[in-house]
Amino acid sequence: MEYGPNRPLYFLHEVYLFFIFIFTSTIMLLCKYRIVQCQFSLYRCVMRINFELLDIRAFLAIYDIRNFRLAAEAVGLSQPALSRRIQALEASLGAPLLERSRRGVSPTTIGRELEPLLRRVISELESSRLASGDMGPKQHGRITIASIPTAAIDFLPRVIQEFNQLYPNIRFRILDLSSNEGLEAVASGEAEFGINILGSTHPDILLTPLMIDPFVLVCRRDHQLAQQATVSWADVTEHRLIGVSRESGNRFVLDNALAQNSIQIRWAYEVNHVSTAMGLTDRGLGASILPLLAAPLKSNQNITAVPIIEPKITRTIGLLQRRGAHLSTAARVFRDRLISKWTEEV
Repeated sequence: MEYGPNRPLYFLHEVYLFFIFIFTSTIMLLCKYRIVQCQFSLYRCVMRINFELLDIRAFLAIYDIRNFRLAAEAVGLSQPALSRRIQALEASLGAPLLERSRRGVSPTTIGRELEPLLRRVISELESSRLASGDMGPKQHGRITIASIPTAAIDFLPRVIQEFNQLYPNIRFRILDLSSNEGLEAVASGEAEFGINILGSTHPDILLTPLMIDPFVLVCRRDHQLAQQATVSWADVTEHRLIGVSRESGNRFVLDNALAQNSIQIRWAYEVNHVSTAMGLTDRGLGASILPLLAAPLKSNQNITAVPIIEPKITRTIGLLQRRGAHLSTAARVFRDRLISKWTEEV
């Protein structure tokens, strides 16, 4: 449901229900660690939670940066003022959220579990500020996206660059995670939506297919197969090949398809990150088998991609969104632009 000037009562009702949900979830979490005496009524427990939004922003800044001085600069406070904000939040919740040591600062167990809930508070308030009208160039906000690394190499930065030219005050938090980690980040509310390989399912997640991404041979332009229009797997297996590790979602898709077609590959090199595969490829140590979306063709003119056929192996890329979740206006506009840009390039 969209909210505008003619729907203020519905909008306030939705915000009220959201905060009841957040407070209830927080109380349940605090009771889990026996921080709040659970014999109290829910009303009395909720009344104990008395903190300001700047307290939450202060905690999230330290959570992200892990440094008090830099976090203070990020939220526009002095370091002593930031410390007082954290102390006030911890006192209100009745639990330590951060552990301080000579090596730095890190969240406690309850701090880690509360972080997605507190981040949603900030996200929903930014959404409420934007929801009464359309996006404008002076709008502020932050979008959190969980993306598989192969989508974050080239495509996602290009879309963000175009988006920030229109909306320079919208900030991004990009969680470059594996497919399983990205799924959990969206399900838990840590990310507003995700870009992922479609395959794994979750009862709380809606999946929207966006594109079919083929696996290709990525090699230097002076490679023996670089000038071919297409190559077969039989051609490819005669050369030194670079592949991603077995823990990768891409490798899982590829191995299953190869096994179904009785194709065996002896990998000369196995790496964890695409950037490492590209470094080896650029040095001429071999050719990489990667999804086309992961090939840095625009940023590296020495590299080319050759389609592999017989058979053609692909993965499906799509958007993940939590069922029933209300995206902030900024996230919704960016998601729609992402889909539009993807459609243009397919």
